[in-house]
Amino acid sequence: MTNSAVRKLEVTLPFTVKTYDIDFAGIVSNIVYIRWLEDLRLKLLDTYLPLEQQMARGFGPVLGTTHIEYKRPIRLFDRPVGKMWVEKFGRTSWSLHAEFLLDGQGVALAQQSGAFVDYTTMRPTAVPADLRAKFENS
Repeated sequence: MTNSAVRKLEVTLPFTVKTYDIDFAGIVSNIVYIRWLEDLRLKLLDTYLPLEQQMARGFGPVLGTTHIEYKRPIRLFDRPVGKMWVEKFGRTSWSLHAEFLLDGQGVALAQQSGAFVDYTTMRPTAVPADLRAKFENS
C-alpha cells in the first residue's frame, strides 16, 4: 500500500475488534484507529527503544500530526493487522507510516509525525543516537 520498498524498524500487531469499537452502523469507529496507532507506536518503541528507557534518560516522543486515509470499513469479527515503520528521522523529528490490512488487503493508511522532547525543558531534542543507528543499519 506504500511506495516505500524498505520499511525500516517495521512492527506488526494483530487487532481484535471489540463490540465497543463499532459505531451504530457496525463499522469500526474512526477513533479506534487512533488507539491502534498508539498501540503500534508503543510496540515500535518496545521493540527498538522502550519508552521507559527514554523517560529514564529524560526525553521521549511527542505526537504532532496524524493523517488517516480510510479505504474499506472494518467490522465486528474482522481480524485486522496493523503494520508500522519509521519512514524517516530528522534532527529532532520522526515520521512514521502505518497500514491496516484485512486478509492481506489494505483497508487504511496512516502517517504520523512528531519530535523527541527533553522533558525538563519541553523543547525538541536530537533523535536518540542508538535509535538512529538501528534505523540506519536496518
